[in-house]
Amino acid sequence: MSALDVLADPTRRRIVELLAAGELNAGAIAARFDSSRPAVSQHLGVLVEGGVLMVRRVGTQRIYRLDPAPLAEAGDWLSAQANRWAQALDALESALNEEAI
Repeated sequence: MSALDVLADPTRRRIVELLAAGELNAGAIAARFDSSRPAVSQHLGVLVEGGVLMVRRVGTQRIYRLDPAPLAEAGDWLSAQANRWAQALDALESALNEEAI
């Protein structure tokens, strides 16, 4: 599962936003959502499986943090797509301007 697949869900995007400020344990993350702890735990599992989060155990707690590499790869892909669309729209604009003359 790619980082883009994982980030398709708004709850998972919100978790990533929370962890952008630093590590949090599972309870602290779950406390920020109206959904049940098992539901948040499932989202955390998907994020870990997708490589977006890393988890470590400290006693009975699971501490989550972002892994920036997959996010950077997704950002690079999105930037390339934005550039491609910008070029296509610039070409369309030029063609329309030439046709108007």
